[in-house]
Amino acid sequence: MSKQRIGIYPGTFDPITSGHCDIVHRALRLVDKLVIGVASNAGKGPLFSLEERIDMVRSDLAQFDPGGDRVEVRSFDILLMHFAEQMNAGIIVRGLRAVSDFDFEFQMTGMNARLNPEIETVFLMSSESHQFISSRFVKEIGELGGDITSFVSPAVAKRLAARYAEG
Repeated sequence: MSKQRIGIYPGTFDPITSGHCDIVHRALRLVDKLVIGVASNAGKGPLFSLEERIDMVRSDLAQFDPGGDRVEVRSFDILLMHFAEQMNAGIIVRGLRAVSDFDFEFQMTGMNARLNPEIETVFLMSSESHQFISSRFVKEIGELGGDITSFVSPAVAKRLAARYAEG
């Protein structure tokens, strides 16, 4: 019996976007199981709590895992490589939107490889229709009353609208 290929897709997901969902959909072609690692990242000052982000991620990704056995959503607040080791992952999935993402990702991949050379990082380029979507831009557009429905699911758009209505 061959070993199950487990991948990690880490991020803050504040909030999850259609770009994130696209990467998950495509990453599932490469692995048997994909663990979505929702980073606590309190230092980034996320708009949504960790629990809210996990809930949105689970809700948005349910479409890709009807049986509930290929996608797992977990929080983490430790070094990514330690989290990957805990999950028995052999692959870290990273999405790239533009060339500007590459420099940071390249440096991080080098450091991660030094920490554990047995875990590979795989880069997936964003699909053309998702290349310019970022959580940061979605939040800025939403805060200023712009239409974000083409960038996030209806449920996430509703949560963003409610959050900004709260002030």
